[in-house]
Formats: sequence, structure tokens, C-alpha cells
Amino acid sequence: MAVNLSKNGPALTAAFKEVVDEKSSTNWALFTYEGNSNDIRLAEKGDGGLEELVEELNSGKVMYAFCRVEDPNSGLPKYVLINWTGEGVNDSRKGLCANHVSSMGTFLRGAHVTINARAEEDVEPEVIMQKVGKASGANYSFHKEASSRFQDSGPQGPVGSVYQKTNAMSEIRKTNKDNFWAQAEKDEEKRRKEDRHRADEERQQLDKERKDREAKEAVVRETRDKERSSQIEQQKKYQQKQEADSKEMEKHRYEEQEDKEAVQKKSVRRGVSLEKANEAASLISQRAMNPREMFKQRERGITPAEPDVPAAAPVSPQPEPDVDDGQSRCEYDEQEAAPQEQLKEEAPAASSSVQETAFEEPAQVEETSSYEATPEETSDKGVCARALYDYQAADDTEISFDPEDIIAGIEMIDEGWWRGYSPDGHFGMFPANYVELM
Repeated sequence: MAVNLSKNGPALTAAFKEVVDEKSSTNWALFTYEGNSNDIRLAEKGDGGLEELVEELNSGKVMYAFCRVEDPNSGLPKYVLINWTGEGVNDSRKGLCANHVSSMGTFLRGAHVTINARAEEDVEPEVIMQKVGKASGANYSFHKEASSRFQDSGPQGPVGSVYQKTNAMSEIRKTNKDNFWAQAEKDEEKRRKEDRHRADEERQQLDKERKDREAKEAVVRETRDKERSSQIEQQKKYQQKQEADSKEMEKHRYEEQEDKEAVQKKSVRRGVSLEKANEAASLISQRAMNPREMFKQRERGITPAEPDVPAAAPVSPQPEPDVDDGQSRCEYDEQEAAPQEQLKEEAPAASSSVQETAFEEPAQVEETSSYEATPEETSDKGVCARALYDYQAADDTEISFDPEDIIAGIEMIDEGWWRGYSPDGHFGMFPANYVELM
């Protein structure tokens, strides 16, 4: 792992600046780790030079020392970096901390001499100062050479030279080698550009394919939604058509039922009329004289005696009138009215009894017919139910009702929805849990 210089960064930077500052009395600083972590901390600093610094080194730790010394040749300040690894540090810790040397060298920049030390012999002040003197750019003493500058040192030896003969082949090889590496760098740069261009093209191609795929999916999804909407619309139209056909069938069946009831009532009335006609004919045939002759005699002012009047001829039976024919019915009513008037004149008591009978019988017949129609109408309603709660229709396919209303003609088309006739005659669907069967 990398060394951590940010945790105690301000303290480390301050100590480093004090050592670098020539005006500061602090001329050395010692850094080490916090326990077994990689965090660097300031261990100690002072102004006693190398002698004091060496005393603070610990043989059981890994430490980094930065010290300012004076160059013995030029008298200028020089900086020494000591990478201390004590003999008591285990091997794994040594290997881990060896990777931190370059980072610490970068942080403690400006060192003229770097010393990797493991024992006290490696950090002797005299040894360190000798290395500083050798690393100096001017390896001489101005004062020592000033006294012997003008002294005769005897005959001088031959002057050395650094001239070397030029070898054309080596120069060519060197030039070719330089050209080779320059060309290699150009080829490498060209290859990188081609790779970047190829990667850009691939990314653009992928983006284009993704957009095309999304567009196709959108078209398919839109088509599917349209088809689904069309299916739903067709289903609604089919249901509406079925409901209209059902209503038409119900209406047709209701009209047929009414026609049947009307035919039954007509047949009943025709039977009653025939009975009345036959009864009136029998009463007229039982009279001793012809009522028409008696009426003529009264007009002439003659009052004939009953014994002298011959018996009237028996009346021939009247043909049955067709109830459906209006003209025949009217003629039949006129024929029936004339004998009734004659009966009123001659036999008031008998006529009144006949009229009472005639008026009473149709009433009984009508009552009987109305009484028999009720169960038929009830059977036509089919299954009935009583509303428990009020319900308002959401559209034309549903019905509305209030509590205690009766819904007739129920069709149990579904477990939760039924169809039937509301009290106002409208046919539609309603929730099954809103009613109870009767």
C-alpha cells in the first residue's frame, strides 16, 4: 500500500520548511510511522546537527531523517536524506516500507546526498560529511590553494585529451537506432490513434444500433397498442350488438305474448257474445206471439186479445258472427238489440233478468282472464332479485336502481356481474353482490 502523507500533512510540511529555511535554527527533522500503519508522523526535530540526529535513530523502526549541513569545501548549505531501516524490523515490514522510499524522496525534495542506512556505522557524522564533500560541485578548498598558487611544482606531464576518433559505422548505427526508436514511437502513436478511432466508431455503431432497436420496439409497441385498442373496440361493438339483439328478442317475445293474450281475450269475448245471442234467441222463441205483430197492432190502435193471437213462428237460429269482421259484428249487434227492445216491452222482468245475467257474466270472465294473466307475466320475468343497495349506472350498458327495487329477467352471465330489467324497463348489467335473489 502507498504511504499516507495527508493525515499529518501540515506538521510534516512545517518541519520540512524549518529545516530548509537557512534562517531557522532547526537543522534536522526525523519522521516515522504511526504503529504498523502507513501514516507518516513527525517523530522529532532539533538544532544539534548530525550528532544529535544519530542519537534519535531507533533500531526497531523504519525512519526517515532530513538534515541541513554545511559543505566542507564551499561552505554552502547542503541537505542529507537518511532512509533508516533498523535491524530489529521484520522482513515483511522491510519489504513493504521499501516501496515508500521514492514517495518520501519526492516529499523531502532537494536532498544533495541520500544514504540508506541499517546500522550505526552507516550514519557516522564523519562518513556522511565525506559523502557530502564528494557530492559537491567544487571539490576544492579556496584557502588551501591560495597559498600554493604561485609555487613552482616542477616540470608538468603531458596534457591529456578526451579526443576520440570518429567511427562512421558506429555513428550510422547510432543514427539508425535513433531513427528506429523515433519511428517506433510514431508507429505507436499512430496505432493508438487508430485504436481510439476504432473505439469511437464501434461506440457510434452501438449507439446507432441501440437507437434503431429502440425505434423498432416503439413501432412494434405502438402497433400492438393499436391492435389491442381495435380488439377492445370490436369487443365493445360486439357486446353492444348482442345487447341490442337481446333487447330486440325480448321486445319481440313481449309483443308475441301480448298478441297471445289479446287473442285469448277476443276468444273469451266471442264465446260470451255467442252465449248471449243463443240465450236471447231461446227466450224469443218461447214467446206466445210475435212482438212485431203486436207492435203493428198497437200502431193501428187495435188491442188484440192474447188468446186469439196465433203463436209466433219459431225463430230460425242466427248464424255465428265473425268477431274479426267489423260490419258483421255491427249487424249482429243490431239484430241482438231489436229483440232485447221487444223483450223490454212485453216481458220486463224476464228482460231485466237476462240483462243482469249478460252484464254479470263478462265481468266474471274478465276477472278470470285477469287472474290467469298474472302467473304468465310472472313466469315471463324469469329470475327476480331485490336490490339491497342503490347503484348508479356508469354507462349505457348498465342499469340504475334503489334499495328494495325489483330486478326481473336476470341472466347470470358472470360470477360478479348479472344482467336484467330495472323498474324503469331498461336492460343492462349490474353487480351481483348488490342484490339478493327472491
